Amino acid sequence: MALKIIRNDITKMNTDAIVNTANDHATVGTGCDSAIYNAAGYDELLEYRKSEIGFVPEGEAFITPGFKLQAKYIIHAVSPMYIDGNSGEDDKLRSCYRNSLRLAVEKGCGTIAFPLIATGSFGYPKEEGLRIAVDEINAFLMSHDMLVYLVVFDEKGTELGSKIYPDLERYIDQNYVDAAETEEYQDIKVARREESKKMSRPERPSGRRVFTSASRPANAFSREDELEDYAPYHIEDAKVGMAAELDTYAIESSLGERMKHLTDTFSEYLLYMIEQKDMQNADVYKRAIVDKKTFSKIKNNPDYHPQKLTALCLCVGARLNLDETKDLLARAGYALSPCDKTDIIFSYFIENELYDMIEIDIQLEEHGLPCIIK
Repeated sequence: MALKIIRNDITKMNTDAIVNTANDHATVGTGCDSAIYNAAGYDELLEYRKSEIGFVPEGEAFITPGFKLQAKYIIHAVSPMYIDGNSGEDDKLRSCYRNSLRLAVEKGCGTIAFPLIATGSFGYPKEEGLRIAVDEINAFLMSHDMLVYLVVFDEKGTELGSKIYPDLERYIDQNYVDAAETEEYQDIKVARREESKKMSRPERPSGRRVFTSASRPANAFSREDELEDYAPYHIEDAKVGMAAELDTYAIESSLGERMKHLTDTFSEYLLYMIEQKDMQNADVYKRAIVDKKTFSKIKNNPDYHPQKLTALCLCVGARLNLDETKDLLARAGYALSPCDKTDIIFSYFIENELYDMIEIDIQLEEHGLPCIIK
């Protein structure tokens, strides 16, 4: 049927089955494991595990009754401990999802809720764990009819979501207002900004001369009133001059580097930005929740033209700022629209340096927009 990512407490999900992140021995861990045992009935569930199940190796799954939960079944996926990413963790985590879904089918479940298996106390990187979950669930749904929930719930995520939502609503509303403003109002805003800039600049007293150290008369500061007149502006001008010189150098250096990449395609400029930010390609596409094959096409074909959503996700994965995002998108023929809610949501997250694809996807879902993770 479908995969839906939601923010909720998995112990409160009214589904046929929920999935737990379990240990290989009959012990209760922290996080999701502990929460499910407490909600289901700690002693009763633990006794069942000890007497009926026993030891289960990593990557396997077993099923128990839901006891006091709304869910009829608890499917326990024995989660791999993350070591370095090269010790078989990927295969074991994929096996957790496959075996859990197999047990759900055997029990005739129509709905099931997963946590992000192994991304808590087992140490699996969140973005990589999400990518594996989406891969395996989508592969399963191609041949099975089931509603699968991926439940995201932790203190950090909940706190972030409650903070984001009102700010994002204001941001969306403001963007729609700005997009609807007439040219007349835009001109008024520009005029007001210019007026404000003029008022903020300190005016020098008319007729007063500012001396440099070479041209200043010996008695220029001999009187207290002249010291008051001359000194502030001489010092201020010197500071401004030095700052301007440094800014000019930095701008010229940055501009010169950018000019070398003026004609870069989307692919070339993305790889350049990744290198500039001292990132690894794998980290970028994993954070972006972009398939490795898709990224390889972009990397190996300078003229590859990605879909707009893929391009936006890669901007998040590469942690670009808003100006860099606009520049990169333009190279694929795209622009951020103030009349498109998906664009506005991405703009909000990028502008506020919130590079969290799961949270972006949740916000798209909550605003009735097509999700990235399907």
